[in-house]
Amino acid sequence: MNILTLAIAAGTLAATAAGAAVAPLPTPFKGHELSSQAKVSLSQARAVAMRARVGAIVDQELEKEPGGTGLRYAFDVKGRGATYEIGVDALTGRVIENARETAAQAAQEALADQAPRR
Repeated sequence: MNILTLAIAAGTLAATAAGAAVAPLPTPFKGHELSSQAKVSLSQARAVAMRARVGAIVDQELEKEPGGTGLRYAFDVKGRGATYEIGVDALTGRVIENARETAAQAAQEALADQAPRR
């Protein structure tokens, strides 16, 4: 019985911690106009990203980019003193990127986000 109690307590603690890390960010998110093309919802993609990398999602967007099917959710996940970019294919739900983001890459992305889209 003690093992069952311990397992329930551990599961509750993990769910609470995961819930805090998966708190919704403001909507509409960058790329929300592409949502009708996605087969995977934003919340499903967020859950996949959190299984791929422990931390807190600090930015999210839906974008057309080479790799996978060409439509992906990109999440910046901050954890253990670093930021990681997690790419989740918006049609298949598979993780297609899980890499540490350098300061230079973050700065380049910020500039690209400010540039007018055509």
